[in-house]
Amino acid sequence: MDRAQKEKVVEELGQIFERSGVVVVARYEGLTVAQMQGLRAMMREAGGSVRVAKNRLAKIALEGKPCASIGRLLTGMTVLAFSEDPVAAAKVVEAYAKTTDKFVILGGAMGAAALDPDGVKAVASMPSREELIAQVVGCIGAPAANIAGAIGAPASSIAGILKTLEEREAA
Repeated sequence: MDRAQKEKVVEELGQIFERSGVVVVARYEGLTVAQMQGLRAMMREAGGSVRVAKNRLAKIALEGKPCASIGRLLTGMTVLAFSEDPVAAAKVVEAYAKTTDKFVILGGAMGAAALDPDGVKAVASMPSREELIAQVVGCIGAPAANIAGAIGAPASSIAGILKTLEEREAA
């Protein structure tokens, strides 16, 4: 890899570190190519990405970034998992780590906050952005549904009373 290519990789990694809601660092020593492709596919479905980069270049890209604390985790065979949604990458990595003991979560960063492996697990247990939006919409829609039910209830009660009166007169 020549100098221009290294500079391009550092620039790309710098953009990843700035834009991502969460970056998770994991050790992948011993994973097969098929297992790694499976991880990439899972991450793609969740809206995230996986990147393997030279640790030295990643450390250079981290300089001055809010998530610079993950630089100490970059030793050995490491992979970076990241997503704009602060929960997506953590959920996928946590789920994948349960399937194989060759994939070990080392930690990560959520903005300027450093995460240890337990912190990544805690982030993974949080609801995703889509789930939060659904919950907010449900909370907003519930009062409207209650009002509609309250308005419609007297009309249905009157209809029931009239039906009962009609049945009494017919009998």
